[in-house]
Amino acid sequence: MPINLPANLPAIEELKKDYIFIMEETRAMHQDIRPLKIALLNLMPVKMVTETDLLRSLANTPLQLELDLLYMDSHESKNTPRQHMEVFYKTFDQVRHRKYDGLIITGAPVELLEFEEVDYWEDLCRVLEWSKTNASNTMHICWGAQAGLYYHYGVQKFTLPGKIFGVFDHQITDRSHQLVRGFDDLFPAPHSRYTENRLEDLQNHPDLIVLAYSPEVGSNIVLSRDNRQIFISGHLEYNPLTLKNEYERDRAKGLDIDIPKNYYPGDDPTKDPVIRWRAHSSLLFSNWLNYYVYQETPYVWE
Repeated sequence: MPINLPANLPAIEELKKDYIFIMEETRAMHQDIRPLKIALLNLMPVKMVTETDLLRSLANTPLQLELDLLYMDSHESKNTPRQHMEVFYKTFDQVRHRKYDGLIITGAPVELLEFEEVDYWEDLCRVLEWSKTNASNTMHICWGAQAGLYYHYGVQKFTLPGKIFGVFDHQITDRSHQLVRGFDDLFPAPHSRYTENRLEDLQNHPDLIVLAYSPEVGSNIVLSRDNRQIFISGHLEYNPLTLKNEYERDRAKGLDIDIPKNYYPGDDPTKDPVIRWRAHSSLLFSNWLNYYVYQETPYVWE
């Protein structure tokens, strides 16, 4: 898929190494086509890694995308160069008048805080409310999913006794939904979190459908009954080394961290990890773009 990106975005070179088709603005201007307009609200501290991971996941469809990178300007990003933010990112106030075919809200390392304790919570609530009228479909990931479920549906999150960390198999509950079209009976997905939405709370909510879950780690894909909101508790967008980097980072800090489950051969961190989720990552994002964004969005937003 041609992704129309600003020239000189650092992710471009990384994606080209993976043979991802990237289209820069100058070439896209010569194509007589209306690209899908996607906004990515990046709440992660190391924003360049998250940009690259998500762009890689979006790159398996013939549809052309035009991407706006957004950030919460009420929160100072300490792990991404200020110049990068000024050149490539927009604030919510800069885009609030726009309509988007799709919106992605990432996770954030704030899950052990109560939602109202997060310093940009009020601003995030403005985005979540705005998304009801200005985004055809919104995909929420990890803490972004917990925040969306809490704001839109009042679903609480709960702290776990230990971190869910590793790659876990999930099963599909309802194949009639296009978001999971083509998925295998069991599919793997990485998780890295200290909190959860309880499976029974989601299953009993009249406005939500649990499409995929793991008996070991709970829900993974949840869909609103109006098909406008998608909530992903895992990280199908993770690159092959994300769990390895998290594990080594926490060990270097002296934290009590378990080896990520089902990731290294024989749970031996001296060996190269085995990557099993890339195909389903591409499938999830291509299904989202095709069936929930492209097929549902008018050519001209009114």
